[in-house]
Amino acid sequence: MSTVEDDEQDLTRKQRREQARAERKALEQAETANVQRRKRLIQLGSVAGVVVVIIAVILVATSGGGSSKSPPPGKSPGSNKVVTEVTSLVGGIPQDGNTLGSPKAPVTMVYFGDLQCPICKDFTLGALPTLIQKYVRTGKLKIEYRNLETATREPETFKTQQVAALAAGKQQKAWYYIELFYHQQGEENTEYVTEKYLQALAQQVPGLNLAGWTSARNQPALANAITTDAQAANNAGFTGTPSFQIGKTGGQLQKLEYSSLTNPSGFESAIQKLQ
Repeated sequence: MSTVEDDEQDLTRKQRREQARAERKALEQAETANVQRRKRLIQLGSVAGVVVVIIAVILVATSGGGSSKSPPPGKSPGSNKVVTEVTSLVGGIPQDGNTLGSPKAPVTMVYFGDLQCPICKDFTLGALPTLIQKYVRTGKLKIEYRNLETATREPETFKTQQVAALAAGKQQKAWYYIELFYHQQGEENTEYVTEKYLQALAQQVPGLNLAGWTSARNQPALANAITTDAQAANNAGFTGTPSFQIGKTGGQLQKLEYSSLTNPSGFESAIQKLQ
């Protein structure tokens, strides 16, 4: 039987998702503002260029792909390339549960994300690779991935997908799963996250024991971690994703303000100040 407290919690989650969605829209506008001039120039391109684009559109339209939902990972032509890219990025770097990087790294950055959040994808494909190569791989920074529901519409779906990533962390492979998810993220609000989708991602994680991963998904501690992360985000005043905290390892973490999720310079400045 529903209680007043349950109703209030549902309302709070809905308000948080709506607020986060509004924040994401604002961020999307800010990110795309920098490329508007280039888009106008493209629109004024040569007649030959326009003809090529028209031909390409016709070919796509007649190719038979009528679904708006993204194909499951592993079925798309570029999936092998994605696995190679992800392996090149995080392969060989120490992992411990949800943490990427050496436990002795002097600086810690906490990254609150929702695996369906398109702005988190912007960060993953934008600024993050530089941070991993320059700071995480060299032992100067470790990154902890935390869970905060913002883009995913259904709380149960959110829990299922985030637990799937945390379960890979039981084999020190959470960051493979996280990166593969963001690289092959579907269109928002299309309900593309199904069991088939999550299983296909797991099959792409190099060396992941699928039986062990499946078993780990049922561990209550992983679902509890999502609740704990949400409380930590609330305590920090975070309502949207991605959100970040940074500080010296073992010390007090502070909110990390950023101006761009594709240009790593703001993140680099914060890291360098702590070294």
